[in-house]
Amino acid sequence: MTATATATATAPATATAPAAEARTLGLAHYAARGVLERVLARHGITFQQQVTLRAAVTADAPRTPDALVTQVRASLKADPADIRVTVDELLARDLLVEDGAHLRPTDAGRELLAAVAAETAPVTARIWGGIPADDLAAAGRVLALVTERADAELAALTA
Repeated sequence: MTATATATATAPATATAPAAEARTLGLAHYAARGVLERVLARHGITFQQQVTLRAAVTADAPRTPDALVTQVRASLKADPADIRVTVDELLARDLLVEDGAHLRPTDAGRELLAAVAAETAPVTARIWGGIPADDLAAAGRVLALVTERADAELAALTA
């Protein structure tokens, strides 16, 4: 195969790509999440556990259980009772620990997230690599607006 044929065969079809809409957003989300969930399964952790643990690890200060549940709910739109079960699972696995009224990630929790990040980094680079910065910026703006609008609609539905 010539260099031109190789470049053509591997280049994304951006000229004929569908316009962004709910279905294309969903397909992209589930494709990327599918990759992550395969990695998480090898480490014995679920997607919701990873999101909850990451929220605890990346917090500026230790969170109370209620504050952690609220933060994860804002991200996943999951049932608070299910998130509380997830917190209990992380506590039972010693990935989080109670420290008075707060929850702190353990060294094992931090190490687990670091291992997942190390394993997903090359895959992430292959998925996102080569996308022009202007395209990423435009996609970021659109996705932020969609998130804002969807959050507003969800708030109206639950009010």
